[in-house]
Amino acid sequence: METRTTSQIQAEPSSSLEHLNPERHSKRDLGRGLLLAAFGASLARPLMAQTQQLSALVVPASQEMHVGKVAFVELVTPNLSVAKRFYAGMFDWDFRDLKVGADDYSEASLDGRLVAGLTHRTLAAGEQGRSAWLTFISVRDVKATMKTALSRGAKVLLEPRSQANRGQQAVFADPQGAVFAVLASSSGDPPDELADPGEWIWSSLSTTDPEADAGFYQDVFDYEVHDLDDDVATEGVADAAPQHLLFATEDYARASANILQAKQPGATPHWLNYIHVEDVTEMCAKLISLGGRVLVEPRMDRQGGRVAIVADPLGAAFGLLEWPDSQDKEVTS
Repeated sequence: METRTTSQIQAEPSSSLEHLNPERHSKRDLGRGLLLAAFGASLARPLMAQTQQLSALVVPASQEMHVGKVAFVELVTPNLSVAKRFYAGMFDWDFRDLKVGADDYSEASLDGRLVAGLTHRTLAAGEQGRSAWLTFISVRDVKATMKTALSRGAKVLLEPRSQANRGQQAVFADPQGAVFAVLASSSGDPPDELADPGEWIWSSLSTTDPEADAGFYQDVFDYEVHDLDDDVATEGVADAAPQHLLFATEDYARASANILQAKQPGATPHWLNYIHVEDVTEMCAKLISLGGRVLVEPRMDRQGGRVAIVADPLGAAFGLLEWPDSQDKEVTS
């Protein structure tokens, strides 16, 4: 959940981001495929009848709403105990365990603020124990959003469902197969503030056709789309298709869309979420000691920021991002 200022994330050297104020920068995501589609059936379970109430997204409740903002994330995992031990060790998250329907669920918090949900998925015989994070994007009306998404080529993986204290949500696959969820929060959206270390700070979409996918998300969330390649020479090719795009609403950057790297064997279109850290290299060493894996080594972009793509012990991929306090996410034309 992006809870303070963010900017476009990239995992290799990037161009300057002229659409943002001069001190802001961008980084390109090279994260591994999340294969969230494999979890489509299990994602339905946390949205069914609850035996215990989930916590509200915002406490106290507000009327603040930011359509297009990544408002929440949930982990689908075959082993809650392993996942909780790892994320507690990495980011000092605390957990509240509860039952949602027949399933085990745990809410992660940092300093009393809700940061994520974790849900257990029982694996079928022969399935590999892969875990994945699901990205929830804020909307005002889930059913209206579903109608638009379907008309633009999306598939519904989970029909709209309501949860006490949380609101209404649904899960879709975009036209290229990337899985995402939408949430109409009953308590309002988190404010646009800079994420503290240990909180989600950015989300990016890796896709085979950023321009086409950007059109889909623009229709669904009314994003302003900025081409980050505008001021970069593209090997002398005129009218080259954009490879790095920025999504914004309310003149505030929300997410990015980047070209899926062909050198990634088996990679499929996917969303990847980043957690704010103070030292990427130090956190990668900590991650390894806790049983995680580094998928893309720490690297710097042209602005001096560092990112890494990593995975928890059960395979759920996410990003680590250093973020200077002097930078924010307002978009300039």
